Amino acid sequence: MKRQPLLHNCPVTSHFALPFLVQSLLLIFIGTLFSISSFSQTSVRTTIRGTIHTIADKPLEFATLMLVKASDSTLVKGTIGDAEGHYVFENIVPGSYRVSAQVVGFQKNTSPPFTLAPDQHQVIVPTLVLRQATKELGEVTVTGQKPFIEQLPDKTVVNVENSIVSAGGTALDVLEKSPGVVVDNQNDRISFKGREGVLIMIDGKPTYLSAQEVVNLLRNTPSNSVQTIELIINPSSKYDAAGNAGIINIQLKRGSRNLAGGTAGSATFGAGYGRYPKASAGLTVNHKSGNWNLFGNYNYDYRQRYGSVDALRRFGAGDSLTTVNNLGTRTSTDRVHTFKAGADYTLSRKTTLGFMANGLINDSQAEIDNKNLIYDATSQLQQTVTMINASTRPMQRLSANANLKHTFDTLGRELTVDVDYAQVHVNGQDNMRTRYLNAQQEEIRPTLLQRNQTPSDILIRAAKLDYVHPFRSGFKLETGGKVSYVTSDNDVRFGTLIEGGYVPDPQRTNHFLYKETIGAGYLNGSRNWTKWSLQAGLRMEYTRSIGNSVTLQKVVDRSYLNAFPSLFVTYKASTNHQWTSSYSRRIDRPSYQDLNPFIYVMDPYTYAQGNPFLRPQYTNALQLGYTYKNETSVSLGYNHTTDVITGVNEQEGQILKTTTVNLAALDNVVLSISSPLKLAPWWTVRQTADIFLNAYNAEYLGQRLDYRRVSANFTMNHRFTLAKGFTAELSGWYNTASIYAQAQFSGLGQVNVGLQKTMLSKAATLRLNISDILDITRSRGTIQYATTNLTFTNRWETRVARLTFTYNFGNRNLKAARQRQSSVEDEQSRVR
Repeated sequence: MKRQPLLHNCPVTSHFALPFLVQSLLLIFIGTLFSISSFSQTSVRTTIRGTIHTIADKPLEFATLMLVKASDSTLVKGTIGDAEGHYVFENIVPGSYRVSAQVVGFQKNTSPPFTLAPDQHQVIVPTLVLRQATKELGEVTVTGQKPFIEQLPDKTVVNVENSIVSAGGTALDVLEKSPGVVVDNQNDRISFKGREGVLIMIDGKPTYLSAQEVVNLLRNTPSNSVQTIELIINPSSKYDAAGNAGIINIQLKRGSRNLAGGTAGSATFGAGYGRYPKASAGLTVNHKSGNWNLFGNYNYDYRQRYGSVDALRRFGAGDSLTTVNNLGTRTSTDRVHTFKAGADYTLSRKTTLGFMANGLINDSQAEIDNKNLIYDATSQLQQTVTMINASTRPMQRLSANANLKHTFDTLGRELTVDVDYAQVHVNGQDNMRTRYLNAQQEEIRPTLLQRNQTPSDILIRAAKLDYVHPFRSGFKLETGGKVSYVTSDNDVRFGTLIEGGYVPDPQRTNHFLYKETIGAGYLNGSRNWTKWSLQAGLRMEYTRSIGNSVTLQKVVDRSYLNAFPSLFVTYKASTNHQWTSSYSRRIDRPSYQDLNPFIYVMDPYTYAQGNPFLRPQYTNALQLGYTYKNETSVSLGYNHTTDVITGVNEQEGQILKTTTVNLAALDNVVLSISSPLKLAPWWTVRQTADIFLNAYNAEYLGQRLDYRRVSANFTMNHRFTLAKGFTAELSGWYNTASIYAQAQFSGLGQVNVGLQKTMLSKAATLRLNISDILDITRSRGTIQYATTNLTFTNRWETRVARLTFTYNFGNRNLKAARQRQSSVEDEQSRVR
């Protein structure tokens, strides 16, 4: 018998239930604040700070720091120093410690023992001096730098700004190179460790866009504006419960780091060529004066891209066997403007107020050429149908955030409030010319001239509040709440040109309205001991959604309350050995467009239709991990998903229809391995492997979908520090054959190379890279169901050479704008 998840689909009969729930959560939260404030005198938050220098008294950047117990060298916490050699350990309990520092090319050094007393809030460790292990390697000078991929106990961090092969590309290009991530460019899907439904966040905020729109957003976001990508497989209850495959958080650049004032920035110029030319330019500026910290950036990208598809579909049997060969090409041109502007104002030593605005404007055009060749059972050509589509899809995305952060005292109580507003407008239009030809390529019916207008508007409003309260005993309490309200207006107007005017087609015209409100509250508790640490949390989310197809007069009104528990246990056996285990329950709601019951015409023989009765999918995730020396990690995870949201195909006559349904269950088992290698002082390697089993257990249209397959994803990155300021990089990834419901995909991979030269006293960087240098990236697969067999090959313009120049100006010791999370990221991840 199928197990029902806790509180799954509990109906709430009145729409006033949400305000009542929010009021209740608010009262509970305020009561919690008052109750725990009485313990403020017993709470404590302590920090340990220090600096790493060379023997010449110059700061060492990006050192690896470990805080260990003085008695037995047991690892307490690890961190990475900044570009000026500073480091900090926060929330440390009283005791005796030592700090160990390590940088590539330098000898390891450890501080003398020191004591953190119960009445101390901060300890400054004397400067640690590191000596070069080898002063000269021929003419090669080794400089400490964060690796492209960092493996931390709770997440994997991709340091994009340190990647040579990623310069001049897009955020999607970088994501595709990240360990465990697979990007399906044909269907605009992103999967993580073998599972779809990952939550994409930008600067710690949900995007509220659907998978397709998120892919388009990342495709139009220059990689030069991305600082890091964080891959989180099992988030805590503090995060939105959305994203059954975990969270991918993309942190954008904001400026340099230090405490000094002044102005600093960077300018970037790039050009590239594959099948078509590309160009980019960007400017980032950060200014700090007094209590004000102002920041902003602007990027422009011009990008032409090419893609092709070759699909062969056979359906029927015997004399009714029909073959349709679809040959298509797509040439797109994007002119993308992205910008960010904001300010942080320090009201007092304890309070900071911030404002931020983001924007993306894309003038997107595409020429799509489709040809369908139709053959009979004897393989004789019977008919040719061609469609040329001049498509435009201008998009404007604007968002604003107001943020308040208040620290109540030096003991560590902290309150953060975010209020967000975002809107997305897309004014799509397709102008199609369709011709029908016989075997002799003679027209058998008049040419069809059709127009499909698809304006779409999405409005997002959200607010969240987070409170942190540490205690002297080492226990820390976190609580908070969030409310989001999203409206979506999609209007499809399809018409055929008749006698000089476009006559609406009622079968292909549809107006769909969607409203969704989510209220959430969470409570997290954590405690650290000598070797053990524990974190337990619970998040409650209430959802109310109304989907209204005005044209079809269909309304689907739903409400449900869900509980999402989480548990994390860590055991530090010694300095070199650490074990972690975690459990979480997560949800993935259908995208707004997947709920629209209307039929979308992709070509004369391919349709797509939404499903208003889609239910959310739920995942229970377990993971056990081991880390050696804070570098090598091995983890084993098990994920059980029910009501799996999956795209499926149906054959209706000669028409192939794609829709989205809920399948019974998906089991996912994944083994992940990540390890760095230092083959020489000038040669470092980071390699990762994710080996996973996906097993579907479902039935659709009378057909069993008991598909299971073992697949793997491999990534590697080689970095070579050469003489005279040169650095080289070789990276690659490979995905073995895999399954996605009815579809079985062949393996595919990519190899990338890059060369970097620093100049002008390290103020400027010149990067040359070539992606997919072997030109081997193709997506191939098969889909089999009933009497239909479909094989396909998709190709994109992946081999591209790029040259990028970056110049840093001004005070390079300027403190960056605060990294902060707004409250609207989850909802934006579902707009399509």
